[in-house]
Amino acid sequence: MTPNEKSGDDANPNEGMWRGILDGTDPVYARTRARLKHVPGSPRCKMCAAPFGNPGRFLMHLVGRDRWTKNPEYCGACFRVLEAYHGGAEIEASFLFADVRGSTALAESISPTEFRRQLHRFYDVASHVLVDHDGIVDKFVGDEVVGLFIPALTHDAHAARAVEAARALLIGTGHADRDGPWLPIGVGVGTGTAFVGSLGAPPVTTLTALGDVVNTTARLASAAAGGEILVAGPTARAGALDTSRLERRDLALKGKADSTEVFVLTVA
Repeated sequence: MTPNEKSGDDANPNEGMWRGILDGTDPVYARTRARLKHVPGSPRCKMCAAPFGNPGRFLMHLVGRDRWTKNPEYCGACFRVLEAYHGGAEIEASFLFADVRGSTALAESISPTEFRRQLHRFYDVASHVLVDHDGIVDKFVGDEVVGLFIPALTHDAHAARAVEAARALLIGTGHADRDGPWLPIGVGVGTGTAFVGSLGAPPVTTLTALGDVVNTTARLASAAAGGEILVAGPTARAGALDTSRLERRDLALKGKADSTEVFVLTVA
């Protein structure tokens, strides 16, 4: 081995710690998040769900989980973990991507202030749905939300919880209403092995996921029509869906050599 080469353990010295957090063998994180998600207040820490808003904000201050000034998406306790322990682990997880359909046309038809209000409402609904279904808000990017479901929080039910969250998100945006949605969205849900962990140098250090399943799920969300959830085949089977009653499609997704099997869910 040359001086510039590193073994897998040397290249990712914190893998054991991250695997314990992500797969639930270290129960502290799961227990902490399970308690904090029930403390009222919004928005919340992306990692542990500590509330930054009232009424829970004062309690979080007492236990050292104030919003971190270096990165307001995290509380101080979680950000110090991300900052100090770069790295992660490959785990089986499920992912949810949700895109606003026709956002360009929508932005042209309403004022910038109203467009911002609708996106903020979408972010708020999505945050509550993901937290309520034991998901982690990976990121908000423009008119898209990305959710991550890990074994530490969902055990073996991460695929089922991701599908349930997708349905709840369609309902929360009005797709089951007689008058139609107040904001049309399409959702993709996928399951597979991904690298999950702490990436980036402070102050942009973040908990995120990388891998083919992440990219594929993003493509599914882009391919979904308004009011549709496109569930990848492995997710449908792992999530115990009755696929015999669902529409099945084989999609040619951008960048994928083979077609991708999906099942279509709606709530209308």
